[in-house]
Amino acid sequence: MTVASRRSRTMIQLTGKRRRAAAAVGAVSAGLLVLSGCDQPTPLATVTVGTESVATEAACYNDGKAIKESLIQGCLNKKTGPTIEVSADDRVRFGVEPEIAENGWTLFIGGQQAEPEPYHKTYRSIPGSAFFSTAMGEATSTAQVSVVETTGKKLTGIWHFTLKKS
Repeated sequence: MTVASRRSRTMIQLTGKRRRAAAAVGAVSAGLLVLSGCDQPTPLATVTVGTESVATEAACYNDGKAIKESLIQGCLNKKTGPTIEVSADDRVRFGVEPEIAENGWTLFIGGQQAEPEPYHKTYRSIPGSAFFSTAMGEATSTAQVSVVETTGKKLTGIWHFTLKKS
């Protein structure tokens, strides 16, 4: 084999390698471009009762910014979110991601704020009996509970759960 033919074979091999590398870089770039168009998942909120847990993304979330005032009441009244069974003797554990706790969060029951001050830890536990009576003292069999992220007086995220009395 002559030196000239070896050089041309090497150049052809390098050219093939370069083409494959360029194709790989192009495929990765196209994939990243497609992914950048996708919505980011919202932070999760979780409810745990005994050994059962349910988690959900936000029903309303504006990427950490305040939700428009005109949308808040409709968002709080949505009947969505996973259901978990609770007895009056159970402890209901609520968990949020650190970014939610950093801003502060509170619970709403049936669309009404249930506590005056935001909570700033990622986890809390409340007796199951606290969720199954109305303001008039009547017993209920389900409770719509919302975890609401706040920044000062602005609501920035709302996660819904349905607690079903077992």
